[in-house]
Amino acid sequence: MMCRCLSRAMKNPHYDPSKPHHRPDGFQNNYERFHGKRLHELLRWRWQAWRGGLPRPVSSPIPVVQPDLDAIYTNARAGLAMAPTAVWIGHITVLLQVGGLNILTDPVFSSRCSPVQWAGPKRQTPPGLRLDQLPHIDVVLLSHNHYDHMDEASIKALARQSGGQPLFITPLAHRKWLSRWGVHKHVELDWWDRHVIEATERNPRIPVVLTPARHWSSRTATDALRSLWGGFVVLSPDAHVFFAGDTAYSKDFADIRQRFAREHLTDNGGGFDLALLPIGAYEPRWFMKDQHCNPEEAVQIFQDIGAKRALGVHWGCFQLTDEPLDEPPRALAVARDQAGLQPDQFDVLPVGGTMRWPRRPQPGHAPA
Repeated sequence: MMCRCLSRAMKNPHYDPSKPHHRPDGFQNNYERFHGKRLHELLRWRWQAWRGGLPRPVSSPIPVVQPDLDAIYTNARAGLAMAPTAVWIGHITVLLQVGGLNILTDPVFSSRCSPVQWAGPKRQTPPGLRLDQLPHIDVVLLSHNHYDHMDEASIKALARQSGGQPLFITPLAHRKWLSRWGVHKHVELDWWDRHVIEATERNPRIPVVLTPARHWSSRTATDALRSLWGGFVVLSPDAHVFFAGDTAYSKDFADIRQRFAREHLTDNGGGFDLALLPIGAYEPRWFMKDQHCNPEEAVQIFQDIGAKRALGVHWGCFQLTDEPLDEPPRALAVARDQAGLQPDQFDVLPVGGTMRWPRRPQPGHAPA
């Protein structure tokens, strides 16, 4: 009886045998199968880091600026006149203001990204916006269930925001956690599924698509690969935005470009107006290469998807791996130069900093 119950508990309720990334007991990457690290590999990593004195301290402080709250709030109330904007709150968390909506990516505001707040990786830079400084959030894009992306306290706080809950959009198999934390506005998507945020007087019709990523999931010691992971495409008329989530490099990004090729014809406004791409938590490569891209690979992703500009995220907040916390922007600059890109094509922001870009030209209209 116990074995049969365990077997039923392990079954993937979303399993579709026609989809290559589905498994009877969970999910898998499209191109490179993820294998969890064994204990001896984890010990090897920690031993090598200890012997090498890694991670080394930062050579310069992570830049932090005061957020432009007046501009953020004014833009939040602008409705259809909203200017496309991104504010880096820290780590992977970005406030996107597009299409009349305030959208948060992977909200993490806690002091530690850990099951508990008395142990685990500690925040090294404060959030660029506190939870009580946020404008009313309309949509949360949640890429997967790792603790530095799906933060329980932050999600509970957003579920209690005045004026009503945001809509949480996640990959498959996240409902059990969000329901437990008081979230009742929730949509789960499979790779390439599309959810349409319907038009209102303050926002146009906006499709949101879940895209593949090369990563994995785990919330406990026994649920690896049981929930799906991914990135998001937001197709607002004023801005097409790609949020990669957590990912290693793979052929998935060429697939993403091909999937949205029609929307990104020159006559339709061209490629993604902004890509949010991870550039940190990548050393040592032998351990991290199958789950996190480094800055050179992030530049390749930028080129693969055909974006106009990119913002480097997933750095400067939590010391998760062996490279110094301030190294990713330096490595990005080298990779960008080697690829012949300009800083305004792919750069970083200070924590609390704001990026603005032109509204997307509409089909049949020349760029402004």
